[in-house]
Amino acid sequence: MPTTRVVPIQGSPKFVRRQPLLVLVVAALSLLLTGCGKSGDAPGVSAPPPAEVGVVTVTQGDVGLVTELPGRLEASRVAQVRARAAGILQKRLFREGSDVKAGQPLFSIDAAPYAAAAASAKAGQARAEANLAQASALAERYKPLVEANAISKQEYANAVASQKQAQADVAVAKANVLTAGINLGYASVTAPISGRIGRALVTEGALVGQGDATQLAVIQQINPMYINFTQSASEVMKLRAAMESGQFKRASGADAASVRIVLEDGTEYPRPGRLLFSDLTVDATTGQVTLRAEVPNPDERLLPGLYVRVRLEQAQATNAATLPQQAVTRTAQGDTVMVVGADGKVISRPVKIGSAKGTQWIVLEGLKAGEQVMVDGFQKLRGDAPVKPVPWQPAGAQPASPASAAVSAAK
Repeated sequence: MPTTRVVPIQGSPKFVRRQPLLVLVVAALSLLLTGCGKSGDAPGVSAPPPAEVGVVTVTQGDVGLVTELPGRLEASRVAQVRARAAGILQKRLFREGSDVKAGQPLFSIDAAPYAAAAASAKAGQARAEANLAQASALAERYKPLVEANAISKQEYANAVASQKQAQADVAVAKANVLTAGINLGYASVTAPISGRIGRALVTEGALVGQGDATQLAVIQQINPMYINFTQSASEVMKLRAAMESGQFKRASGADAASVRIVLEDGTEYPRPGRLLFSDLTVDATTGQVTLRAEVPNPDERLLPGLYVRVRLEQAQATNAATLPQQAVTRTAQGDTVMVVGADGKVISRPVKIGSAKGTQWIVLEGLKAGEQVMVDGFQKLRGDAPVKPVPWQPAGAQPASPASAAVSAAK
């Protein structure tokens, strides 16, 4: 028997129940297609804004080339106070660690033997002067007698010789008095220079100056101070060659290069120094040249023997620029920076770096005035996508807020 298939009629209940579901599906597909069309074709939707990167604007000029070298401080004048007279040290006449003036009494040595020697020398001078007076009177009496042939010429000659011998004896006696006075003066030990005196190296009651000039104390003059440091001979030769070729020029005050001192705690001494001389001899073992600088020390903050770092400006680079160190990429292949062009595109630029100046590098070649160099924001770079350069703010700098800027503008 044939199978009969029932076809639903349009107005049947099954058809009526399925129609709303179909309408919903068609509407959802239409909305999806409409949304896709809007996202790709709507002109009102724009690309994301360019990333902001910190930049500095290149300015060129004369930049001092600073070399940092290790050095030691040394007193400008050092005098060892020694006993020049032998005897018992009787008294110390100064306070240890104080400032003394040149000629100030420091020690007293037993002066009795030297006073006696001085008195004896004076007595010897008086005796010599008496003999001279007697010899001179005899020669004067013999002079008219020899002219009258009352005495022989030999007797007169002997009288004149005695007079001259007595004159020589007086001169010797005067020298003995002078020597005795000098020795008596040595019994009072005085300061040879002005400066700061250290501790006494001997005490009262000690026998000093016996066979050797005993050292009693040390005086040091610490204003100004000397700084002794060394520099590589090869660096000195390169610097001179660059100045002769015109690449560098001498620093201001060509006869005395500027010197700055960095103390052990990293702080810079406020008073600048000046270079005194550079040794002509190169140390055969180290290849270093010895240099000396002078720095004022009126407040006596610097002490002899202190280890310091010396920042020496010997020359200046012309048409050079300075960049923060984080803006420069240093590799074995060379040094490069990232330059932001007028179109916002970033390109890598090779540069020639000189020495460091604090937290900055001195750029000798590779940049032009007015160019913008990236300092931070490198992680925001995306291929050739343009960037938005903004002024770079160093760490710790507080940029002005919009509110404060508005208040300033209102004022």
